[in-house]
Amino acid sequence: MFNISKIAKFLPTIEKPTYKPSLNKKLMWTGLILVIYYLLSSQLFGHVYGVMPGAGKQFQSLQILLGSTFGTLMTLGIGPLVTSSIILQLLIGSKIVDWDLNDPDEKEKYETVQKVASIALCFVEASAFVLGGAVPPSSPDAFTKTIVILQLAMGGLIVMLLDEIVSKWGIGSGISLFIAAGVVNTIFIRLFTPFTMAGTLPTTGNPPSGIFWNFIGGLLILNWHQIIVNLTPMISTIVVFFIVIYTQGISVDVPLSFSSMRGFGRRWSLKLFYTSNIPVILTAALLANFQLFSGMMARPLTNDPNTKCSILGCVLQDASGSSKPISGVIYYLSAPTGFIFQLFSGLNSQLILHALVYMAFMVGCSIIFSVFWVSTSGMDAESVADQISSIGMQIPGYRSSPQIIKEVLNRYIPPLAVLQERVFCCL
Repeated sequence: MFNISKIAKFLPTIEKPTYKPSLNKKLMWTGLILVIYYLLSSQLFGHVYGVMPGAGKQFQSLQILLGSTFGTLMTLGIGPLVTSSIILQLLIGSKIVDWDLNDPDEKEKYETVQKVASIALCFVEASAFVLGGAVPPSSPDAFTKTIVILQLAMGGLIVMLLDEIVSKWGIGSGISLFIAAGVVNTIFIRLFTPFTMAGTLPTTGNPPSGIFWNFIGGLLILNWHQIIVNLTPMISTIVVFFIVIYTQGISVDVPLSFSSMRGFGRRWSLKLFYTSNIPVILTAALLANFQLFSGMMARPLTNDPNTKCSILGCVLQDASGSSKPISGVIYYLSAPTGFIFQLFSGLNSQLILHALVYMAFMVGCSIIFSVFWVSTSGMDAESVADQISSIGMQIPGYRSSPQIIKEVLNRYIPPLAVLQERVFCCL
């Protein structure tokens, strides 16, 4: 029988440090990777040869979710990484693939298969983007399409290596870092960009698209509608930011003591955000792939070229190239933008149903991925109990047994994994 682990030595990889890097070194590596990510996401340094200008405007929301920038080497973003993780988690969580990830050999096998799947998906997704029209080549000939596909796939491989560097030499994970960098970049541009929606310099009657400048403009002419419309997203973003910071400090502390040394102990903290934002990222990536698939299937209507439809629904494309779902499954599984303002303008049953379906899907899938992530990442009660027992600690008042510790931890870990996803999705 073929041993998948033999492939590992042929795969590009980043070696783990043989020592514990200092905090300064971790910050240095994380900062360096962040700079490289921004450079490769820019049209100046990361532009893909053979791609038409303005590629991917209809998939702007996907770029935020995937930490990508269409038309550059970062076009695929974290797409191949999270897609391979989704597939493997579903297979292992449903026991279709029966691997015990507590076993070092099977854990190594899991990591190898995930890396192979990610590399394969780099080429699959690159081909889908180019052939499906998401990243249209400047020339329809096969040579140009091939060159563009290879460049996009190479960009995906670079993201994989950057993610490994952050995970092994930096702080946190590359997936979270790239998404955070993309979100910060989007927020900054949306707030302070001095250009118009068409990318031109502002003129009289055509103000800049930056929310902050529109807010200042509303103050100068005392236009209360303009003031409220631009002030609301700024305030809501700040409120959500502080809520996340506050709730990040909430935890359940399990008291521990050394079985061989009385009077010495510590607390094992189980944070409210136990699995962090990874399950939400996986769910968002699943929706992003679904929206991308729908967009590539869509074809323009004969009586309305700006409206494209497929069996999954219809999208309306504006003059700037951005698209907005207007009907079908894709409409109900897209984020409801301007929800509060639309509610103020009048009660709309379709709008409420849209919001409820989207929230139910996000919460449900996030809970499923959270449960799978706990079991596949060594954060389940059994794995944590083995860690506690291996350092010679026990829960005061209970026998020194991993099984007893597991039973106690099972009171907290599954509820935290479910509760945090409800909080994250609501935010």
